[in-house]
Amino acid sequence: MTHSRTILPKPKSFFIKTTEISDIVEPLKEIRDGYLISLNLGTPPQVISAYMDTGSDLTWVPCGNLSFECMDCGDYRNNKPMSAFSPSRSSSSSRDSCASPLCIDIHSSDNSLDPCAVAGCSLSTLIKATCYRPCPSFAYTYGEGVVFGSLTRDTLRVHGGGIGLNTSTLMEFSNFGFGCVGSTYHEPLGIAGFGKGPLSLPSQLGFLRKGFSHCFLAFKFANNPNISSPLVVGDLAISSKEHFPFTPMLKSPMYPNYYYIGLEGITVGNSSSSEVPLSLREFDESGNGGMLIDSGTTYTHLPEPLYSQLLAVLQSAISYPRASEVEMRSGFDLCYRIPYNYDDGLLPTITFHFLNNVSLVLPQGNYFYAMGAPTNSTVVKCFLFQSMEDGDYGPAGVFGSFQQQNIEVVYDLEKERIGFQPTDCASSAASQGLGKM
Repeated sequence: MTHSRTILPKPKSFFIKTTEISDIVEPLKEIRDGYLISLNLGTPPQVISAYMDTGSDLTWVPCGNLSFECMDCGDYRNNKPMSAFSPSRSSSSSRDSCASPLCIDIHSSDNSLDPCAVAGCSLSTLIKATCYRPCPSFAYTYGEGVVFGSLTRDTLRVHGGGIGLNTSTLMEFSNFGFGCVGSTYHEPLGIAGFGKGPLSLPSQLGFLRKGFSHCFLAFKFANNPNISSPLVVGDLAISSKEHFPFTPMLKSPMYPNYYYIGLEGITVGNSSSSEVPLSLREFDESGNGGMLIDSGTTYTHLPEPLYSQLLAVLQSAISYPRASEVEMRSGFDLCYRIPYNYDDGLLPTITFHFLNNVSLVLPQGNYFYAMGAPTNSTVVKCFLFQSMEDGDYGPAGVFGSFQQQNIEVVYDLEKERIGFQPTDCASSAASQGLGKM
């Protein structure tokens, strides 16, 4: 895959040793409910699309174009950009061993012998560490979704970046571990896990002590083939970002592999900041709490009663007529009929206040969004936050990808902090050769 600023003959990609390059620059394609990374897997390479997800570790792809089954996924074959991996067509593909660290991790075992025991190894081979049976099949859960598959190893190729290099430079990583999934429930498309655990993509590629950044394009660019959101992994993502406001990563005792931040307050317009519950910046004795920043969740979720209080403040600040029929149809709680071509100042701003005195003013398109074309000189805009279900267990809130549009988000893993900088991500993408304005 080549990204060029001018129309030139397509240069040939070439491989370099992974020790010769310190950064990865990958384009993310925006679709209706997330951002897709293209995984080049196998020999010869097969290009598979997967969601870029900071809220999980495992990278998995559908396996078998005809045999892959997604239960309760609707008409996903017509509505999703389907691509599936075929291990039989890759000369470098192999099942992972039951004794590998990744196999032990994916089975969440405290005993390193468990997976091989499940695989049917004898006691003598377990003691001698001479059993080489494949890793048993796994089930991996995502909220309401489940995937079922086998742990596979193969070559992964990614696009390098850095001084003197362009995005046609390919880095090759052998023995990359991922899930080869044959059946799922509620999960029609693969996922590239960007968490902090051993299974995650940045962990396996050796970038866990550095970091990464992304700049998600605005929703209006969804399904636009001519421009992509920049995803940068390595030193390039962190360098020259000291001027960014950074908030510390919180360490969740329940989910240590995911990224948590602390929310201290929310300001609507020029009103004073509304206090938020301590659970959005602290954890209880069981590990519940904190605000999860998650590119795999579309909308920001806030706990009750904070969510209802925010709705009440917005209602008192906005005098436009409600669009109740759109609220019923869409499931969003606040929809208004706004004059078309209105000034952004007609709707109140929303500012998040994070730990370390970090204030982030959300771009207005990140929380009030047009639900359709204008009619009679008005357009219906809905508030795209949601209430946190089961807020007493797990994270107290989630900072979703829709609210991260046109914000460069920097995950500085070495210093354990996350930075935010409002940015025109389309201009950023164009400057990196990832599309045209």
